[in-house]
Amino acid sequence: MKTFKLFLAILVSTVFLSSCSQEEPLEGSITLGELMSSYDLWYVDIHQTMGNGDVPFVSKAFTLSFNNGNIYANNNIADIGFTGNGLGISVGNYDSFGIYLETIHDLDGRYIFDVLQLSMNEVRIYDTQQNVSYLLVGYQRDEFDYDMLFYDNIEYFMQEYTAWERTDISLTGTPNPFDEEHYLQFTQENNTTFYSSQDSFGTNVDNLIWDFSGSYEVFDVDGFDNLKILTLNYEFGDFEEFELTVVNDQVVNLFHISSQTTYEFTGRGFIQFLRNGDKSKLEINNKDRKRTKIIRKKKKKFNS
Repeated sequence: MKTFKLFLAILVSTVFLSSCSQEEPLEGSITLGELMSSYDLWYVDIHQTMGNGDVPFVSKAFTLSFNNGNIYANNNIADIGFTGNGLGISVGNYDSFGIYLETIHDLDGRYIFDVLQLSMNEVRIYDTQQNVSYLLVGYQRDEFDYDMLFYDNIEYFMQEYTAWERTDISLTGTPNPFDEEHYLQFTQENNTTFYSSQDSFGTNVDNLIWDFSGSYEVFDVDGFDNLKILTLNYEFGDFEEFELTVVNDQVVNLFHISSQTTYEFTGRGFIQFLRNGDKSKLEINNKDRKRTKIIRKKKKKFNS
């Protein structure tokens, strides 16, 4: 693929200049519009965001696509790869002028970004008015790393269901108080609050009574890209720690480290996020969801 040379035409904030001073754009003859449409999906690496501003439709999207003047977004992880033939939902239009990318979102309105190409498939888009920049990484649909998407954004994936119902438990493992927990919920209030319920299996998610609450944290695992550590800190003092693995876009396994019991949890009540945080179905605790940069601590794998 040809590349093109993009220079910043106007000054950006000091944080951008200091962070990107060593990144040189590449040379070539491709236009900005051709570059943006040459990849099926642009992954929004929210953890590489710089600045204190926000462009809502970008920070909500896991991927963006630029195709024949139309912008598409995947605002959910669950069902990604299927919605809109993999591109997601239509959210607006775009045009390009030199190094400038103009977007007109159906609800958020008009934004103009300065674009700096960092490599063959990486660009950083700057909105100097909002004082924010985002890193976009380009992929073709058949080359996209969906496992990376799930594990890199695991907190947001866990928020895409109204509840997680325990659907299986291993025959091995020591009986422990967590055996009584039948449902978990990770809400959009923030990335740290969880609820649990001991209601009977099969209870309608709208009728669940949340018995307990507390804070949770997700840790990266040294040497593993497809594994996370999940800790639950109950308000009344109990502490539970699990190795978390994703089975598919509706099922996760939690290996309880102290008892060595494996629990399977299945998502119930899928919440589809549409444009500007609108939801297609179920009510949630807040009116909107915004992705923010997450800096995780690291732990070692159990018995590694």
